[in-house]
Amino acid sequence: LVSEDNVHGDSEQYAFVSLAQHSETGERPHASVVFTVSGKEVRGESDGNGPVDASLKAIEAHVKSGAEMVLYSVNAISGSTESQGEVTVRLQNSGRVVNGVGADPDIVVASAKAYIAALNKLHSKADRVAAQG
Repeated sequence: LVSEDNVHGDSEQYAFVSLAQHSETGERPHASVVFTVSGKEVRGESDGNGPVDASLKAIEAHVKSGAEMVLYSVNAISGSTESQGEVTVRLQNSGRVVNGVGADPDIVVASAKAYIAALNKLHSKADRVAAQG
């Protein structure tokens, strides 16, 4: 049995490019995320409750997946402060549930990568359902 979480297609709908965010005490954090949609580079921007929230809202503002986040988890890959963070995001949409994982020394970047990975899985499942219908 192969888990769908471990299956990656050759061409992904979304790909992370870069992220810039600004947060300051007393100010609302802002993020700008550059990513590709079907190979075309786009930029999403948003404010949020924190840098991660702003970054994911910046992606969602452009993608408009309508997915609900049902899990957000952060783990350190090693025990030092120089460790990479591994983020798992679980999204649910129309009865489908997928996990996305991202890793980076910057937790905000790891979060954006995980969210994009989950969106790719939602998108690929939607394509398979449409092809069967």
